[in-house]
Amino acid sequence: MATAKKARAKAVSKSRKKNNPAKKRAPAKRAAPAKRAPGAMAAKAPAPKARREPETLRLTAFTPSLTVNDLTTSLAFYTGALGFIVGEQWKDGDVLRGVMLKAGACELGLSQDDWQQGRDRKKGVGFRIWCDTAQDIDAIAARLKAAGRSLTEEPESHPAWGVRSFSVDDPDGFHITIARKL
Repeated sequence: MATAKKARAKAVSKSRKKNNPAKKRAPAKRAAPAKRAPGAMAAKAPAPKARREPETLRLTAFTPSLTVNDLTTSLAFYTGALGFIVGEQWKDGDVLRGVMLKAGACELGLSQDDWQQGRDRKKGVGFRIWCDTAQDIDAIAARLKAAGRSLTEEPESHPAWGVRSFSVDDPDGFHITIARKL
């Protein structure tokens, strides 16, 4: 009895698929089987890699956001000296409260500190933004110097890391390293 029900359900399902023009597809073309040399064994397909449990985090983007002491000063540093462009701005009336900066496909947020945690709060301690580029490291460093910025690390090649890089601190002490692969 159960077999008859399964057979009937299967026949109804096939009938629905046949009569639904939206679901009609051209038959899939199959590739001719590869010819093997006489006596050769068939190659086994690799087993799919098991995912870690619990599942690991996989991001599509990573956008740091920094709270700064003087948004106007930081904006001048990031856009004028470093070369970011302003993507979005957030205002409270006429007062600029935050920006989203862009450099290529990367983004960096800046927001004005509201001083609720005090004006003596240290920023940038133990924090570094590492930036990879295909541009000339020495030219970027020269542009920063021409804008009156001091580098914390001069351009240097690091063969062990496979990069040439330099570092600069922003007006709030956030460490930024710009690197290019050797």
